[in-house]
Amino acid sequence: MTAGTGTTGRASTSPDDAAPTWHARSPEEVEVALATSMTAGLDDDEVGRRLASGGRKELPAAEGRSIAALLADQFRSPLIAILVVAAIVTVIIEEYADAAVIAAVLIINAVIGFVQEYRADRAVTSLMELAAPRSTVVRGGRTREVDAAELVPGDVVLLTSGTRVPADLRLVRTEALEVDESLLTGESLPARKRPDVVDGAALTGDRTCMAFMGTVVASGRGRGLVTATGSGTQLGAIAESIRDEAEPQTPLQRRLRRFANLIGVVVLASTAVAFALGVALGEPATTMFRTAVALAVAVVPEGLPVAFTVAMALGVRRMARRRAIVRSLPAVETLGSTDVIGSDKTGTLTQNRMTVLRAWTADGTVVFGGAAMHDPVTVAGTTADAGDDPAVRTAAEVVAEAADGSFAAALRTAVLSNEADLVVHDAAIVEHVGDPTESALLEAAFVAGLPPEDVRATAPLLATVPFEPDRQYAYVVVDEHGPVLRCKGAPERVLERCAGVRAAGGVAPLVAEEVLAAADALARRGLRVLATAERRLDVDAGAIDPDAPPAAEELLLTGLVGMQDPPRDGVREAVARCRQAGVRVVMVTGDHAATARAIAADVGIGGATPAGRARPVDGALGAGDAPAAEMTPAVEVVTGQELAVMDDDTLAARVGDVDVFARVTPEHKLRVVRALRSHGHVVAVTGDGVNDGPALKAADIGVAMGRSGTDVAREASDMVLTDDDFVSIADAVEEGRVVFDNLRKVTYFLLSTGVAAIVAIITSIALGLPLPYAPAALLWLNLVTNGVQDVALAFEPGEPDVLDRPPRPRAEGLVTRVLWVRTVLTGVTMAAGSLWVFTWARGIAAEPDAARGAALTALVVAMAAHVYNVRSERRSILRSGLRGNPFLLVATAVALVVHLAATYWGPTQRLLQIAPVPGAGWPRIVLVAVLVILVSEAHKRWRLVRATTS
Repeated sequence: MTAGTGTTGRASTSPDDAAPTWHARSPEEVEVALATSMTAGLDDDEVGRRLASGGRKELPAAEGRSIAALLADQFRSPLIAILVVAAIVTVIIEEYADAAVIAAVLIINAVIGFVQEYRADRAVTSLMELAAPRSTVVRGGRTREVDAAELVPGDVVLLTSGTRVPADLRLVRTEALEVDESLLTGESLPARKRPDVVDGAALTGDRTCMAFMGTVVASGRGRGLVTATGSGTQLGAIAESIRDEAEPQTPLQRRLRRFANLIGVVVLASTAVAFALGVALGEPATTMFRTAVALAVAVVPEGLPVAFTVAMALGVRRMARRRAIVRSLPAVETLGSTDVIGSDKTGTLTQNRMTVLRAWTADGTVVFGGAAMHDPVTVAGTTADAGDDPAVRTAAEVVAEAADGSFAAALRTAVLSNEADLVVHDAAIVEHVGDPTESALLEAAFVAGLPPEDVRATAPLLATVPFEPDRQYAYVVVDEHGPVLRCKGAPERVLERCAGVRAAGGVAPLVAEEVLAAADALARRGLRVLATAERRLDVDAGAIDPDAPPAAEELLLTGLVGMQDPPRDGVREAVARCRQAGVRVVMVTGDHAATARAIAADVGIGGATPAGRARPVDGALGAGDAPAAEMTPAVEVVTGQELAVMDDDTLAARVGDVDVFARVTPEHKLRVVRALRSHGHVVAVTGDGVNDGPALKAADIGVAMGRSGTDVAREASDMVLTDDDFVSIADAVEEGRVVFDNLRKVTYFLLSTGVAAIVAIITSIALGLPLPYAPAALLWLNLVTNGVQDVALAFEPGEPDVLDRPPRPRAEGLVTRVLWVRTVLTGVTMAAGSLWVFTWARGIAAEPDAARGAALTALVVAMAAHVYNVRSERRSILRSGLRGNPFLLVATAVALVVHLAATYWGPTQRLLQIAPVPGAGWPRIVLVAVLVILVSEAHKRWRLVRATTS
C-alpha cells in the first residue's frame, strides 16, 4: 500500500493485533503491519474506512451514580430490611400508627444518606478534568489537528513538549524526547524515548520506543504510529480491569450484616418464646400474636439506622473540613478499621517534582535544607540544626562568599546548559517550565542567589550540543569574557573528559575513584546524580562555529549535584501517627528500588532513619557522605521482577515482611492488595495515577488524590483527598475511629432498651401481668425519647486514646463481648426497675394507663441517665462528666421534657396508652436510674481491675 492512495492492504488491522509486541518490532515492520506510511500517514478515505470498521475509540466516560441508584443504595442495609418487614407486618395487623412511624424512620434515613452521598458524588465530579480532545496528525502528507477520538491504528501522530499522548504509539522518530509516564508507572522522572527496538518481555516502564495514551511529553519532539486507541490502549486495559474488579464490602457493612442477622435471630427467638409461653398460660392466640409483634417492635432498634446515618454523615463533614471527600457513608468508618495502608510514592508521599538536595564540590558538600531548599544548609562540616551557629549559611550566602568558587561554578553550568525555564513573580517562583530535572537545577541556582535570567544574560550562547542517550552528557559554549565550555551529564561520562577538579585557590588533581565514590554515596541516598564541568577555551568568541563546536575535553570538574522528588512536608509525622495507631504503611510504587528505598527510609516506612543525614563533612575530596552501612536503612524491598516470578502463595507468605514494592505494574499492585487482604488485613490504598486504579478498587478503601490524581483513580476510589496530602490520611484514620466508636456507643445504647423491653415483656407474661408497654410506646421510646439522645451520641468527640489503640480485628463485631455483657446487666436492671415501678403503681390502684405511664417513664429516665454511661467504654462517668458534648446535654433535656409533655397531652396519651406518673412514683424512678449508673460503673471498675491484674 502507498499512503494516500486509499488501497486497503491490511487497513483493517485492529489495535489489538500483536499489541503486546509492537515495541519488539522495528519501525519499518510496524509500518508494514499497519499498512501506513511513516512520512505521509493515511489518507482521509482510508481513515474513514477504519473508523467505519472499528468506530470511534475513546475510553468510556466516568459517570457518577444516578439519583435512582443513590436512593436505592439507602435501602440496602440489613437493618433497613428488618424495618421494612416490621412495617409490612404492622400494616397487616392494622397497627397503622406504628407502620406510619416506621415508614417515617425509613424516609428520614434515606433522605439524610442520599443528601450526603449526592454531595460527595458531585464534589468528586467537580474534580474530574476532561482530557485534551485534539491531537496533531499527518494525513495524506499534510499536518492537521483532529479529534483524538477519531484516531485509528496507522495514523501518524506528532508529539511536542507539553502535549498529552492521545493513543498508544510506536515511536519512529525522536528528538531528545522525554515523556512523563508517572500516571502509568509511578516513576517520578520522565522516561527518555528513542525508536530502537526493545525486548518483547519488557515491562511497560521499560518500553522506551512506545508512548502511551494519557502520558505527557515533558520535553523534546517525536513522531509515532498509532498502534492502539481507546480501550485497546494500556490506559484502556487498566480501566477495563477496574470495571472487572469486584468492590469489596466495607468492614462496617460486614459488621452490620452480622449484627442484623443476630437481631433477626433474637427477634424470632424472643417472639416465639413469648407467643408459646402466653398460649401455654391460657392467653388467646390472637392476643399473643399482637404481643409478639409488640415484642418484635421492641427488639428492633428502629432509631439505629437514622443514628448511624447521622453519625457517618457527621464524619463525612468533619473529613471534608480535613480535605477528604468520602464518596459513600460506610467508607467513612473503614479507615478507622484499617491496619495496612499501601501508599503510592510519586505525588502521594512525595511532591512529584524534582528538587536538588545535595551538591558535592572539592570545597565541601552543600546540603540544601527543607524540601523547598530555602532553609539553612550544611556546608563543609557544619550541621543544619546548629541554631545560631554563624557557620550555618544559606546557599545564597555560600555563593556570595565565594562567587568564583566551585559551588557557584557548578550552579552556573547547571543554568547555562539548561533548556528549562522558571516563571518568577515578586521574587518567587510561580511555575516550572520544561523538564523536571532541568527545572530543579534552575531552582537550586535561583535560591542560591543566581537567578537564571541574570546568569544567561551575562553569558550569551555561542554553541549547543544537546543531550543524547548514547553520549549521556550535554554541553554549551557561552561567552563569558571569552568562550567557556560548560558540560553536565552522567558522572562516569563527564569524568572521562576531565583532567582536574576546580577547588578553592586553583585546580586540584582528579582522583576519579574518589569522585565516583562520592557520586555512589549520593546515589545510595536515592538521589539522581549529575556531574558538572567547565573549560575556558583559548580562542576568540567569534571563532566558535555553532555547527561544529569544540569537543568536550580537558575539562575541570566543578561538582556533583544530587536531586530527588522529596517527601511532602509532614509525611514523616503522618507515618509515625499511623504507626502509633497500629497501622502499617507499605510503599507500592512503579519507581526504581533505590529511589523508593531512600524515600521510605526518609519518611519512616520500615522503621529506619537514614544515618548521616547531617553528618559532618571534612571538606576533603570524596568526603561528605556517610558510609554505605549507615546509608542503607533496614527497608525490605521487593521489585516487580521478583514479584513476576512469585506465585500467590509465596507472595502471601512474604507480604507481611516487605516495606516497599518497587518497579511494579498495575497487576503487581493488585496482587499485593489481594495478598494483604488474604491475611485478614483491612487494606487502604492511596494513589493518583491510572496505574493505581485496580488496586484502589480492590482495596477495602481506595484513597485518590484530588488535585494531581487522574479521573480513573478518582472514579475507582472511595475517598478523595482534595489537597493530595498523605498527612490527611492520618487525620482520616483518627476520624474513622471516632465515627466507629460513636456507632458502637449508639448501638450499645439502643440495645440496652431492647434488652430491657424483652426482659420486661417476657417476665410480665410469665407472671401473668398485663403488658407494661403498648407497641406504640416502644416505638416512642426508640424513636422519640432515646432517638434524640442516640443522634446526639453521634456528636461525641474522640476519646484521648483513640490513636493509641490497635486497629479493630476484622472479625470483631459491632458490639464487643464486654459491651454485650454490660448490655445485659444494664438491660436487666432497667427491666427490673421498670416492672417494680409498674407493679407498685398497679398496687396503689392506679389506672392501667397510669401504671403503664410509670413503667415507660422509668425506662425513659433510666436511659437518660444511662446515656452518660455510654460515652466511654472504659472511663468512669465521673471522668467523662457532662461536658464535652453539649448536644447530648440538650438532647437529654429535650427527651425528658418531650416525654413528660406526652404524659399530659391527650393525643399522645391515647396513642401511647399512658397517663401522668403518680407523685410517689418519682423517687422510685430516680432510684432505678441511679441503680443503672451503679451497675455500669461496677462493671467498668471490675474490668479495669481485671485488666491491671492479668
